[in-house]
Amino acid sequence: MNLRFAKMNGAGNDFVVVDNREGQAALGRQAIERLCDRHRGIGGDGLLAVEPAANGADFRMRYYNADGGEAEMCGNGARCFARFAGRLAGRSDTVSFETIAGVITAQLIGERVRLQMSQPKDLALNIELEIEGRNRTVHFVNTGVPHAVGIVDNLKELDVHKVGSAIRWHERFAPKGTNANFIQQGRDGALAIRTYERGVEGETLACGTGVVAAALIAQRMLGLTAPVGVRVRGGDVLEVGFEREGDSYQAVTLTGPADFVFDGTIEV
Repeated sequence: MNLRFAKMNGAGNDFVVVDNREGQAALGRQAIERLCDRHRGIGGDGLLAVEPAANGADFRMRYYNADGGEAEMCGNGARCFARFAGRLAGRSDTVSFETIAGVITAQLIGERVRLQMSQPKDLALNIELEIEGRNRTVHFVNTGVPHAVGIVDNLKELDVHKVGSAIRWHERFAPKGTNANFIQQGRDGALAIRTYERGVEGETLACGTGVVAAALIAQRMLGLTAPVGVRVRGGDVLEVGFEREGDSYQAVTLTGPADFVFDGTIEV
């Protein structure tokens, strides 16, 4: 069958997006992996599928990593999903959609989207890990998906693939593993991030839920206040808003770009 799709990107994190409200697209693991293949398919860090909502939202978002495995949530993907769903529905204000991590409300602001994120959970600070023969301190929070965050002194020279993979597969985070993020605060106070993504199994240009995790950890460990701007590897700055209440965070938002690249049809 022929599958219509849109290619989109959020801050360099790129996705194949399909309208599957009729349930006709056969989106098995192998098919998704092939669609996301940059040599034999469309290419992308993941695939987003629009499905009918079941619990009162406008739509349901299904997100699959490039390896075909389904994930609970993707921040950059959710912004792209919101613009795509808004186009389907002829909306230019807000859309809501169900995810495994909870219901997300998105405000459409031209080519940018502000997401009302699900409440972060499982915050754990100062976790000591043995990585490549040395001890590393990371912090952990689930912002829809699990994220470990390490604060480093030289982000540019860090071997993100080597260290990130070791953290991603570390027994501390078994059996599902974790995404691994590394942040550095510049002399001007700005926060920069690099991310090794679970499911992509490599570094990506951006990770929205990782940016949220980084901002919350930076607030706790570096004293940053909301809103926190985080520059991703792709060069964009994403903005994270939140309210801290004791040891928890409420009203968490993520704002950033969501761009249409092209529309197409592919045989699956």
